[in-house]
Amino acid sequence: MSGDGESDMEYSDNDYDDYYNSGDSDVDQIDPKKTDPEYFDYKCLLVEEVEKLLNELVEKLNTRIEITPSLAKVLLHEHGWDVEKIVSKYRENSNGLLITARVKPPTNDQPTPSTSSSIACSSSSWSTTNLPTTSSLSLHRLCPVCATSHLPDKFEKLACNHSFCKDCWAMHFETQIFQGITTQIGCMATKCNVRVPEDLVLNLVTRSIMREKYQQFAFRDYVKSHPELRFCPGPNCNIIVRSTSCEVLPKRTICEMCQTQFCFKCGMDYHAPTNCQIIRKWLTKCADDSETANYISANTKDCPNCHICIEKNGGCNHMHCFHCKHDFCWMCLGDWKNHGSEYYECSRYKENPNIANESIHAQAREALKKYLHYYERWENHSKSLQLEQQTLDRIKTRVNEKVMKAQGTWIDWQYLFNAAALLAKCRYTLQYTYPYAYYMEPGSRKDLFEYQQVRYLFIDFFCFCSKTFTKLNIHKK
Repeated sequence: MSGDGESDMEYSDNDYDDYYNSGDSDVDQIDPKKTDPEYFDYKCLLVEEVEKLLNELVEKLNTRIEITPSLAKVLLHEHGWDVEKIVSKYRENSNGLLITARVKPPTNDQPTPSTSSSIACSSSSWSTTNLPTTSSLSLHRLCPVCATSHLPDKFEKLACNHSFCKDCWAMHFETQIFQGITTQIGCMATKCNVRVPEDLVLNLVTRSIMREKYQQFAFRDYVKSHPELRFCPGPNCNIIVRSTSCEVLPKRTICEMCQTQFCFKCGMDYHAPTNCQIIRKWLTKCADDSETANYISANTKDCPNCHICIEKNGGCNHMHCFHCKHDFCWMCLGDWKNHGSEYYECSRYKENPNIANESIHAQAREALKKYLHYYERWENHSKSLQLEQQTLDRIKTRVNEKVMKAQGTWIDWQYLFNAAALLAKCRYTLQYTYPYAYYMEPGSRKDLFEYQQVRYLFIDFFCFCSKTFTKLNIHKK
């Protein structure tokens, strides 16, 4: 009887897996597209997978309008790998399509073909060499570049009819490849922008290392021209991200290989809520004016009470001087007690209402003052993020000490790690609110933005984390 009871209570691991992985659940599945504003549908691909994707598009275009693969790659590269767009333009004006893609030189008296055979003929003449006749083999020709006489079969020419010897072509190709130019290699003739086809380059470039570089650089150009593909900006990472929603959006993208986060639209560090245009302007301005900012605003500040030099070694703006025990704000150097509930009110920039009536020099000083106000806070959060790893290391050390003293288990202290991760995420977002606020026009909209910035978004969480970490003696100033 007992044996039967024990057998009834025996469950295999598969039974548990079936129970927890079963689709029957009273909880409705939450659609992240509707609940998460940062959700972005994408897929991380390897180089081989992307090459297969691009080759399929080349083959598809070849089938539709019957052109060479070399010409198909040029047309796809110039038109964002949109096959339907190319086919539509081809049917409207095939000759204009070749001229726009720099396959043929622009001519006013050239007739406009309208049949598939005409473009096939043009593509064939663009990618192959006109063979010389038997009677012309005995005649030598002079190369315009090296000024050396060669037989006609030693020359190659493009659709523009500019002819040069193969040695000069090969030297020209290697020079361009060495400079990282592949898909934009043009004719050697002056003021001629006709593009050199891929098959001609690979036929004349004999060194294997240069051929490999050409194919690598060409693949890079093809990926950059595809609107749905982005290289992962992580160091030594070969992952290519593809948007599966067929949209190019400024959304957070995380590489599955190296965990690098970046904006899919511009490829830079993720910068919400600031858009791509503003963050590009801001980074350009920081690159131009950062030396002035670094000269005026040093990395260390003096204690406003005892004037001893203090270096910030944590993320919180609440500073505690070990010399005189004075508590003050790192940003405005004001007494921390006097901040009251306005802990981060110093993040708001106060415009001068009479600046328009001031002199040019006064306006320049005010402009620099405004820039430094936002730059200091931008740089402050950037440095704080770099120090967050130190904070995480201190948390691990203190939690290990607590666990060794039987003051809770490792699981009991997991909320601190979650808080540290959320704090870093909040600092990251807050950092990119300052470029956004810098370019906003003064008015009620900006006042509301800064009101939410300093109060609702981060103040309560920062204070909570700071107090929690202080109890564990994690922050050391």
